[in-house]
Amino acid sequence: MLVTLLIACATLVLATAAPTDVPAGRVVGGADAVDAQFPHQVSLRYKGSHTCGGSIISRNYILTAAHCVTAEDGETGELVVTPANQLSIRAGSLDRLSNGVVINVADVIVHENYGSFLNDLALLLLESPLIYSDRIAPIQIASTDTPAGADVVISGWGRLKTNGDLPRQLQWNVLSALSNLRCQTSTLMFSSSLICLGHERNNGACNGDSGGPAVYNNEIVGIAGFVMGGCGSNLPDGYAKVFYHRDWIIKNAKL
Repeated sequence: MLVTLLIACATLVLATAAPTDVPAGRVVGGADAVDAQFPHQVSLRYKGSHTCGGSIISRNYILTAAHCVTAEDGETGELVVTPANQLSIRAGSLDRLSNGVVINVADVIVHENYGSFLNDLALLLLESPLIYSDRIAPIQIASTDTPAGADVVISGWGRLKTNGDLPRQLQWNVLSALSNLRCQTSTLMFSSSLICLGHERNNGACNGDSGGPAVYNNEIVGIAGFVMGGCGSNLPDGYAKVFYHRDWIIKNAKL
């Protein structure tokens, strides 16, 4: 089974706030977000170019995926963390190319047990604190486990289809949380650290949605990690489960 990380060389993320209507489209081709709908959403940028998504969890910290800020050393095979001075974030804009504010990253904290698609989360300490507004605001981290069957909102600037174009404006959609058992049997990853989101074919996340949030009940419950069988397949998408990692996030982000 093909499992693909959702990082891309010029695209972005999932995220969400509680919308009032379900979009007719999909993140793989999706419905445009509206102003201030996702104030926690940020674009993670590598050397000035948009690569992944992330979520504001405090004035000083962004939550994203570990694979967005790491790479494997070609000679040793060891995991190398991207230097903080090569990273920045754009907040407060639906446009992945302009507007909002751009702030440099001061430090990168990768989960110490990241590997094999599991524990795929990282924190970014910003050089200067965010100034909150209706377009820039934190999202609460998950306080309980997400019930199976719950509607979970995703958003992002990821590709509209496999090898497709990148949208300039943030897109969003609604997927469905799977039970822990179904998630484990679908992914063959027998860990409670994942949350899987099910969807109909031609829906879901795609390359560039890495690191972005999935939201339920106005809390971030997942961090976009991988797809199986290509974008928009009939297989679920995999996310790091925020509730499972709640203590780690609180400790390292000093919440």
